[in-house]
Amino acid sequence: MLDRLQALADRYEKLSELLCDPDVASDPKRLRDYSKEQSDLQEAYEAYTEYKQVSEQLQEAKLMQNEKLDDEMSEMVKMEIEELSARILPLEEKIHMLLLPKDPNDDKNVIVEIRGAAGGDEAALFASDLYRMYSKFADAQGWRVELMEASESDLGGYKEVIFMIAGKGAYSKLKFESGAHRVQRIPVTESGGRIHTSTSTVAVMPEVEEVEVEILDKDIRIDTFCSSGAGGQSVNTTKSAVRVLHVPTGIMATCQDGKSQNDNKAKALQVLRARISDIRRQEEEAKYAGERKSKVGTGDRSERIRTYNYPQSRVTDHRIGLTLHKLDSVLNGDMEEIINALTLTAQTELMEQDNQI
Repeated sequence: MLDRLQALADRYEKLSELLCDPDVASDPKRLRDYSKEQSDLQEAYEAYTEYKQVSEQLQEAKLMQNEKLDDEMSEMVKMEIEELSARILPLEEKIHMLLLPKDPNDDKNVIVEIRGAAGGDEAALFASDLYRMYSKFADAQGWRVELMEASESDLGGYKEVIFMIAGKGAYSKLKFESGAHRVQRIPVTESGGRIHTSTSTVAVMPEVEEVEVEILDKDIRIDTFCSSGAGGQSVNTTKSAVRVLHVPTGIMATCQDGKSQNDNKAKALQVLRARISDIRRQEEEAKYAGERKSKVGTGDRSERIRTYNYPQSRVTDHRIGLTLHKLDSVLNGDMEEIINALTLTAQTELMEQDNQI
């Protein structure tokens, strides 16, 4: 591990030199690439620098302990050794975590799809609650939320809603949200006061650039139609809505919430690229599922991952056994505790696998 850290530190310091080079400063692409590489290494470099300082201080204190000291100085050295020793282990764990393979998609924006599943109108209302929850969380992070497509139900919920969350690290925080979310509450349509269970599915996909997934013109079919609102009521008499079909895979994307037909086409292609990439990623992961099964996967929409119980004000994530009794806060976007716990579990699994190699 120390060899890897020293190599990382050498590269970080080399990048500092390169960023001061006039030739690099005048080349926007190299400047951007080197700046990003250094930024990615910075946290591990700083942790390693601190680790070296603490290790050196600890070694010096232990050498002093072997010298002839008066009682007061001996006690001070003993306390310093205890303090420095207590700092070493957390630093080692932090560094080990930072050296784990990083998901290349972690810094990307995400496209989120939420669909009402079992439960009819109540599932659609719950889908709108989830949309609001993720929007509130994004706002708290300083991220931007952009609605891409929405199909409203008669009661004001969403049969389906697709939106983008744009911000650094969006995928790293939201990638574990894919799956079936279950709600237990008394629906507004229930006159007898009985608690019903409904579900909505969530899919979180990293935004994909054109160069990552190439879509050939000959492989797509584009249809245009008039936009419509809830219940099919026309809200646009021009054919600005766009439906794009990727013929080889049968994957389709629709967008009607943009300002123009070109805007809707661009958004539909964004969603289409993300869906194609997501299918490919799931196929790749399925090949290795038997060898390496993770508690907190990032792909299976059918897996029930979380329950939101209104009578008990309870949120339970079934993958890691986490239960919080603060439903209102979570639905208002206070998701950090859940996300941090899921991230820690995934990182711990990676550490265990790394130790076995």
